[in-house]
Amino acid sequence: MKLSEKERSMRAGEFGPACSWAINHQIQVGRMFDAEDMVEVSQAHMMADPESLGAAGVAFMERFASQGARVAIPMITDPRGVDLSYYKPLGQSEEMANLERRFIAACMSIGIMMTDTCINYQTIMPPLRGDHVAYGDTGVVIYSNSICGARSNFEGGPSALAAGLTGRTPRYGLHLDRHRRATKRYVVSHQPNDLMEWGILGATIGRMSGSYWEVPVIEGISKAPTSDQAKHMGAAMASYGSTPLFHMVGITPECAAIEDVEGHVLEPREITQEDLHDMYQPFGAVGEKVDVVVFAAPQLSLVEMGQVAALCDGRRRHINTDLIVCTPSQVYGDAARMGFVQKIEDFGGTVLTGTCFYQQYAREIGEANGWKRLLSNSAKIVNILGGYGYLPALASMEACVASAEKGVIV
Repeated sequence: MKLSEKERSMRAGEFGPACSWAINHQIQVGRMFDAEDMVEVSQAHMMADPESLGAAGVAFMERFASQGARVAIPMITDPRGVDLSYYKPLGQSEEMANLERRFIAACMSIGIMMTDTCINYQTIMPPLRGDHVAYGDTGVVIYSNSICGARSNFEGGPSALAAGLTGRTPRYGLHLDRHRRATKRYVVSHQPNDLMEWGILGATIGRMSGSYWEVPVIEGISKAPTSDQAKHMGAAMASYGSTPLFHMVGITPECAAIEDVEGHVLEPREITQEDLHDMYQPFGAVGEKVDVVVFAAPQLSLVEMGQVAALCDGRRRHINTDLIVCTPSQVYGDAARMGFVQKIEDFGGTVLTGTCFYQQYAREIGEANGWKRLLSNSAKIVNILGGYGYLPALASMEACVASAEKGVIV
C-alpha cells in the first residue's frame, strides 16, 4: 500500500504505540482487500458491547488508555450491553456491569464520545453525500451509504477503533465508485405501509441479494419512505443479506434515474406479494402466548417513541407479558420531557437507554425472566434472536402493543 509521510510516521511509532498498532492493523486489512492507499475519514463509529468484547477486549482498551492514546477524529459508539441505571431487574450481573463501567472509562480516557446509539444518523451528525466515514453497525452503514450518500464499509470493532486513532481507513469497497454501481435490479409492485412491512421488504431483497458485494437498485417505490421506514428497511436488508448499500430510483441521492447506478443492463426481478409472504410466514404466531414484546434493533427515534406512547396511553400490559423499549440517550431526554416515557411506563413497559436488546446478553436475560416467545415489529431482531433461544414473532407496532395488553399475539 502507498502510505503518506504522516502514515509512515504513525507506523514508526512517532504518534505513540496505539496509533502504530492502528495503522499496522489497517495495512493488513487494506492488503487483504487490495487497497492501494488510505482515505481520510471524518467520523468513526464503533461496535463494542461487553458481551462481544469480554474481559480481554476491555483490557485491550484499558492498555491503550494507560498509554495516553487519543482519537484523531470524532468517534462515537454503538449501543451498550448494559443500561447501568437498570440492569439487575433484567437479570444482568454485577460482573457484566463492571465490564461495562471499565470499558466506558477507557473509551472516555482516549476521547471517544459514548453516544451508545445505532441511529446516529437520526440523532447526532448525519454524514453528507460523498463523506468518507468508518462505521461499524450494519444498520448505520447501510443507511449512511444509501440514504445519506456517504461512504463506509462495515468496519469491525478493531478496524473502527483504528480509524478513530488514525483518522483514515483503507480505500477499498464502498469508498470506490466502481463498487457503488448496482448489480441487482428489483421492481416493487406493493408499496409498504408500516415499519414492519418496510422491514419485510428489506429482508426479502437482502435475502435475494445474498452478498456484501451485491448492490440492489429498487424501482417502483411510489412514495419516499420516512426516515424510520428507511431505517427498518435498511437494517433488515443488512441483517438478511449483509448488504451495505442500496439505491431507490428517484429517491436515494446517487440514483435520480436507473442510468445513474446501472453500469450495464440488469434483468429486473419483481418482488411479489408471495415473496413478501414467504419472508413473513415463519414469524407469524397469532393466538400464541407472548412473554416479551420488544421495540429495538434499531433503537427508537423520537417519532417512534411518540407512536408507542400513544398506543400505550390508557392501557395496561398483561401481567405475564413484559414490554421492553430501547432508545438512545439523545432521544430519551426529549421523550421524557414530552411525556412519552411516562406513558410507556404507566402501561407497564420498561424504557432502556443506550442499549439494544440483542446486544445486552439476550440469552441470559431471557433465561432469567423466563422469556421464550418474543414479539417485535423489527424484521432485523426476529432474524437474530432465534439464535439466542427465543421463538421470535413479527407484527405491526399496533399489534405488538395490543398483544402486550392481552398476553397473546393478536
